[in-house]
Amino acid sequence: MLRNFKKVSIFEVKNRDISSQKPFGLEQPTNKQMGVVTHEAINQLKALMDQVDEPLKRTFQNVHQGYIVETLDRFLKAREGNVAKAHKMLVDSLNWRLQNGIDDILSKPILPVNFYRGVRDSQLIGVSGYTKEGLPVFAIGVGLSTFDKASVNYYVQSHIQINEYRDRVILPAATKKHGRYIGKCVKVLDMSGLKLSALNQIKLLTTISTIDDLNYPEKTITYYIVNVPYIFSACWKVVKPLLQERTKLKVQVLQGCGRDELLKIMDYSALPHFCRREGSGSSRRSNNNTTEDCFSLDHPFHQELYNYMKHQSGIQEPTKPFKQGSMHVQLPLADPKKTEFCKTLASEWRKFETQDDLSISLHDIKISD
Repeated sequence: MLRNFKKVSIFEVKNRDISSQKPFGLEQPTNKQMGVVTHEAINQLKALMDQVDEPLKRTFQNVHQGYIVETLDRFLKAREGNVAKAHKMLVDSLNWRLQNGIDDILSKPILPVNFYRGVRDSQLIGVSGYTKEGLPVFAIGVGLSTFDKASVNYYVQSHIQINEYRDRVILPAATKKHGRYIGKCVKVLDMSGLKLSALNQIKLLTTISTIDDLNYPEKTITYYIVNVPYIFSACWKVVKPLLQERTKLKVQVLQGCGRDELLKIMDYSALPHFCRREGSGSSRRSNNNTTEDCFSLDHPFHQELYNYMKHQSGIQEPTKPFKQGSMHVQLPLADPKKTEFCKTLASEWRKFETQDDLSISLHDIKISD
């Protein structure tokens, strides 16, 4: 079995990494790492944004939702307080929105609904509830997502739609309910079922990650990783050095399904279904009650999202056969750092093939950068 596998090349597996309830490599963060942004930097960036063209100002409204200072603060943190770099990042993001029609993406549901169900069943993401402080809890099924029911463009479109719905609907509603600004979320990443074959999806996952990094920075407070299998520790050894310091400080790997730790910040009803009980059942999707499975299209979150998009589009589910067509979003150029990450993964996993104790075949793994 994998847990008896001793020879792990450069990956030295440490049990305390997997069981730790604190971020890997957690050190006392400096002000720079914490992303402290000065009022002067915010004022300088605001002055620059006041000078942009009207089309950019209009799409910027969909980004800041009336909270300009908080939005400028996010982009400044993403560029370590450097005003010039934050300005370029924000302007590039606004141009990306204009060029790809992002402002209208919530009026373009993926049809028909049966096809969209396939997207949801293979791209596992949902909202299970809210923390005690009112932050939405996004659940992501990293290990069991297959991305095999549609083309890349549909998955990218769906991901952006969820981002936009979060920023334009969920977070403003939470802000109104609690009477204070809520502009971020927490994410719980389920590693159940993680296999080496997941590396086949590295190109798509890198694309989605790059879109988030460049256009939706600093929207997540903490990434909780649960249900980690043996193989996760090896993956983390490669991934960790490639993450920005501000991201690494947000990662917490919890024991088992993470239930006890997560209950400190949220009620039981807000727990993702894969965190509700220990043991083998915690890694399986709910087959009996799809309204409890926050990945399912039948879950209230996805029903509300899909109905919202259909309402925005002004159309109903067609009664006659519908010609499918995804919204093609310009994909970002490959980040050299992430390209090197893909090559490193490919190289290191090949070393596993030479180990006698590894019982699974790696010959069907193909890594695209």
